[in-house]
Amino acid sequence: MGDDRNLMGRLGQGLRMAGAAAGERMRRVHAYLMAQPPYKRFGLPLLWCVGLPFAILLVWVLVLLPFTPGVADLKQTRAAKASVLVSADGKELASFEEGLQERVTLAQISPHMIAALIATEDHRFRNHHGIDFTRTFGSVLHTLLGDPQGGSTISQQLARNMFPEEIGRSRTINRKLKEMITAVKIESAYTKDEILESYLNTVPFLYNTFGVEMAARTYFNTTAAKLDILESATLVGMLKGTNYYNPVTNPQRSVQRRNVVLSQMRKHGMLDDKRYDSLRKKPLRVLFSRQTERNPTDTHFTAYVRKWLIEWADENDYNVERDGLVVHTTLDSAMQEAAEKAVERQGKALQIIADVEWAQSDSGSGSAAGYAGMHGSITPFEYFWRSKGALVNSFIRETPEYKKAIESGDTGPLALKRLRADRSFIARLRAAKTRLETGFVAMDPETGHIKAWVGSRDFHKEQYDHVVQAARQPGSTFKPIVYGAALEKGFAPNRQYLDAVTNIKAGDGTIWRPTDMSGSSGNMISMRDGLVFSKNTITAQVMQDVGLPSIIDLARDLGIRTSKLESVPSLALGTSPVTLLEMVNAYSSIAAQGAYRKPVFVTRITDRTGKIVAEFGAPAPERAMSAQNAADLIDMMRGVINRGTGTAIRYRFGVTGDVAGKTGTTQNNTDGWFIMMHPKLVAGAWVGFNDNRVTMRSNYWGQGGHNALLVVGDFFKAAIAEGKVDTAALFPGGRRPEPVREEDNPGDISEEAGELQQEGVTPPPPPEPGPDDMESEEEMPMEGERGEPPAPPPEPEQNAAPVPSEQ
Repeated sequence: MGDDRNLMGRLGQGLRMAGAAAGERMRRVHAYLMAQPPYKRFGLPLLWCVGLPFAILLVWVLVLLPFTPGVADLKQTRAAKASVLVSADGKELASFEEGLQERVTLAQISPHMIAALIATEDHRFRNHHGIDFTRTFGSVLHTLLGDPQGGSTISQQLARNMFPEEIGRSRTINRKLKEMITAVKIESAYTKDEILESYLNTVPFLYNTFGVEMAARTYFNTTAAKLDILESATLVGMLKGTNYYNPVTNPQRSVQRRNVVLSQMRKHGMLDDKRYDSLRKKPLRVLFSRQTERNPTDTHFTAYVRKWLIEWADENDYNVERDGLVVHTTLDSAMQEAAEKAVERQGKALQIIADVEWAQSDSGSGSAAGYAGMHGSITPFEYFWRSKGALVNSFIRETPEYKKAIESGDTGPLALKRLRADRSFIARLRAAKTRLETGFVAMDPETGHIKAWVGSRDFHKEQYDHVVQAARQPGSTFKPIVYGAALEKGFAPNRQYLDAVTNIKAGDGTIWRPTDMSGSSGNMISMRDGLVFSKNTITAQVMQDVGLPSIIDLARDLGIRTSKLESVPSLALGTSPVTLLEMVNAYSSIAAQGAYRKPVFVTRITDRTGKIVAEFGAPAPERAMSAQNAADLIDMMRGVINRGTGTAIRYRFGVTGDVAGKTGTTQNNTDGWFIMMHPKLVAGAWVGFNDNRVTMRSNYWGQGGHNALLVVGDFFKAAIAEGKVDTAALFPGGRRPEPVREEDNPGDISEEAGELQQEGVTPPPPPEPGPDDMESEEEMPMEGERGEPPAPPPEPEQNAAPVPSEQ
């Protein structure tokens, strides 16, 4: 307590001394002033009061000066040019335009628009040098009196439009000073007409449109040159608040604001009283036409590259919308076109097949041409929707509309009943669930360059990318990795295994018995034939001998590096979901004699003058498996094409080169896969529905060898015809195949997804329908809906989906 009192005493003494010193200084200042003549006695304090703020302001401006755009930045921005993506052969794929914008010269803009702009926004525009001090001080005074007014000149507004990030968007003194400094720089670098032109080409007008030309088209279906005085006044009126004075959604406000602009034109001598009175009484005439987005050719590939480029530009201080960069991609335009047409053709044919097979209680079996003939007389998926009431209700419960209804207070049954009665909602739901999708990607195994990329049947209807976003079970397309791991262990391709069901003990102690739905022969079968004929029993035994860790390690080394691979026995049969790009990358590593290369989609970036600003050379290859073992695995996979589940490549599409590949089909025909390797090109496709509870119905058309193969075969046939694939190219140790003879066709070899049955466990019954699912009798599951025996597939020559020459 004594120490505290001493401390407080010393503090009080210090304060008294400081106060005395301050008082002494004030007395000296007062004495000095009183000794001066009267004009100095009053002038000096006034000078300090006025000069100090100006001195502070000057220092503030000097501090901000380096943080505002320079003259070089101004010139570059005025000459802004959108960056573009181009294919490997120089064709433009997409551009990075900042919204809908088309630049025009000042001579191409209506004089009415220019007059209305100057009269309303900056009537002393021709007389100031970037800052209108009269208007600035006036706006400050009005704001202090409770009537906020803008004081920005056209040059200041242009500064905001050109450099929104550098200047800032918040209403602060800091932003205002930056805006003024930049406006002065603009005035020193450009003429008044150049400033007007830049402003009118960059000002935003809602609906993702920028500049007066696109605004004229959007709101009045005309051009900037043809804008009349009323249209010009309407557009200028929007500048005070584009949304608040939007002539489409707020016509009354828009008319009032338009008339304010007309009054300003009258005030500054641009209109006489008679003309003004006549114009202000005229109604608003809007011919709204929302403009088509500028990137109708966008694809999943360009969307993927856009995302990457924006990140790269941010890291390297580039603006993709203004710097005019040219991004050179690896895509081959001819191959891309072939891929898009293959996906479109075969996707449409397979959609028709699914529509017809799910339209009737008896799925039947027929050719693609036969189904196409029936399509006009059926209701697509009618039987599916009629027989799967519980599943349909599950679909509805998962929608945002259902969740919103529950949040609004509806009970589950009430929300379900109301949504089922909503015809437009049900139509949208059905269309989304039953739209068959496909993904396709092709790459050069020697460089890793992506050559074609199609993420869905129609990018504008489905932006979900089935190349790099969708992770699906790969089925038997994963089996080559199992056999590759066996080769790496020293197993010979002709190593024998008994074709019989084998008990496999899982890590949790349960027993798994992988089977083939076509049964087991009881014969000895080589690893080679186990892969060629996609035998689950053989693959499972190979997996058991090799071990899951070795298989997973090889899968990672070959290119499956993002998706999680479950260390469970069923991994060998392809039950761990992966992306199509990962699988094609893995096959490319095999085709490159076991050398992994990371996929490459951009080779270099150049600026608007052609100067290279960045290059992306192919990364050094990584050894994933030995070249000899890769060659042996390729040879085993040749058999899939020549005498296994991939023979349609030769006999339906006439591909005669040295190729190898693998089909894949997952449980209940949920996913169809096919990946094919050529020495210079590897391509793969996936076919299925976004919701894996919707599947192809028949076992025949549900197989990867009868759906995904069609897409790859169609693509390769077109690529060969375009000279993009050298049919004479050979894998190391390969030889040119003999000419295809129809009499050598082994016929279709079925590949049915096998099951992993747990020993002693009865498969669980389907879920019981809930009370909500009992409301509509026609939606109840029908007995035997999938119990009928599968119809035998038709003859191969009747079953092919149309190839390019046949459509």
